[in-house]
Amino acid sequence: MPIVAVRQVSAVAMREQTIVAGLFAALLVAFAARYGYHRDELYFLAAGRRLDWGYPDQPPLTPLLARTMSAIDPDSLLLLRLPSIAVATFIVVCAGLMAREFGGGRGAQALASASVAAAALVMGVGHLLTTTSFDMAVWSSVCLLVLKLLRDPVGDGVADSAASRSGDVRRQVGADPGWWLVIGLVIGVGLQNKLLLIFPVGALVLALVLIGPRKIFATKFFPMAVGIAALIWLPYLWWQAENGWPQWEMGRAIAGGSSGTSDSPVAFVLLQFGLMGPLLVPLWAFGLWLLWRAVRYRAFAVAYVLMFVVFVTTGGKAYYMGGMYPILLAAASVPVAAWLGRRRMRWAAVGSALAVNALVSAVLSLPVLPISALPDSPVLAVNYDAGETIGWPEFVRRVADARAGLGADVAVLTADSGAAGAIERFGGQYGLPTPHSGHNAYWWWGPPSDAAAVVIAVGIERDHLVRFFRDIEPAGRIDNGFDIDNDEQGRPIFRCRAPRAAWPQLWPQLKHLG
Repeated sequence: MPIVAVRQVSAVAMREQTIVAGLFAALLVAFAARYGYHRDELYFLAAGRRLDWGYPDQPPLTPLLARTMSAIDPDSLLLLRLPSIAVATFIVVCAGLMAREFGGGRGAQALASASVAAAALVMGVGHLLTTTSFDMAVWSSVCLLVLKLLRDPVGDGVADSAASRSGDVRRQVGADPGWWLVIGLVIGVGLQNKLLLIFPVGALVLALVLIGPRKIFATKFFPMAVGIAALIWLPYLWWQAENGWPQWEMGRAIAGGSSGTSDSPVAFVLLQFGLMGPLLVPLWAFGLWLLWRAVRYRAFAVAYVLMFVVFVTTGGKAYYMGGMYPILLAAASVPVAAWLGRRRMRWAAVGSALAVNALVSAVLSLPVLPISALPDSPVLAVNYDAGETIGWPEFVRRVADARAGLGADVAVLTADSGAAGAIERFGGQYGLPTPHSGHNAYWWWGPPSDAAAVVIAVGIERDHLVRFFRDIEPAGRIDNGFDIDNDEQGRPIFRCRAPRAAWPQLWPQLKHLG
């Protein structure tokens, strides 16, 4: 194919990918400010007010972004979520670029982008400011860059002979080992977002070492990349070392089921068929099979299997596998697009399936339904996070009611970091003090003052409080007002007096990670 023609085809493909990405971003923006803050976002905002090189449960990147967005406009939920919208849109574009690396032309690239844009998990992580959205974007970047290192200048990637005959493939130039430096930079930044990145990186490196092609490591740029990643990651490692490596304790707690999104091994397996949406299962399963068959790309299929085994046996969450699906969908899109060819009816059928998958994904992953319709819908059963974005202003008002009429020397103690973050965000209008909690980073931020005459305990059961206070008085229960069954609904509020010891002695007993 002449160079001019190749450039024209690439430009058309990019235009189609841009349209898909633009529609996807517009959808996320349209629903970004509905419902309210997620408990993790409230915690990120609190962590951002106390910037550090690390936290017991996470690196500093997401809290830094939360602080940056809130500094621009502290009341804009849309602005807070713009970074996640941007990186989720990048994942959509990246899928098309991966299809291009596999040898796919405009049809394959558009199909790959549209498939990822229709995926439930990608919509979900793009809706909230969460470490998962950046983790998926980083891993998509790494996959794309490794594909560049695996380039075969004479092969057609995963494209089959039918794709070649249809003209829906592109010739590639040889690999440039200098891409290792970019990979090192991306992984280093990714490790400042989430420690989970170690697992896919380790799985892919191990797969490449075991089955090849090993020659991609035979360059001076590989150790340089390792050095770049380690240097960027070093401040966080230093913080963890200085504080007793709490991230490991956090990992054990999550594996033990302490998180609201923890999964049993059976649930982990079954949820893999819903992460992207049921209608996309045949496509990504086909992509996994194709990668296994293609010797040059088999390491990605092996990495998927290694990650699956590790996470299902160690109590990982189902969405930990999410970063692998864009490359599986991209691989499958090349021969599928070739099979579709120029047959409009086939494209219409595939497009309809993607549209249905996108519609169902949007209803389940985005705040499409009115809050009043949620209790009678399957959304809360499928999407735990939806319930955690509802009722925080009312939650804080209930805490304020429990504090009303008391003197100035009052402290607030919550069961979890999300509740404490909500009080920090909405408590100013009621004159509530900065809250305390033994959960995650809040424990590091210290106990209440011994001068506090009354402690408002939120969400902590009486049986636990009697270990710390002699006088415990009921002060109501949390009710979000929407009959939404979330982590705070129905929890007790107590007014506590007469602590059994000074707070420096009591505080170590309240520490918990999860």
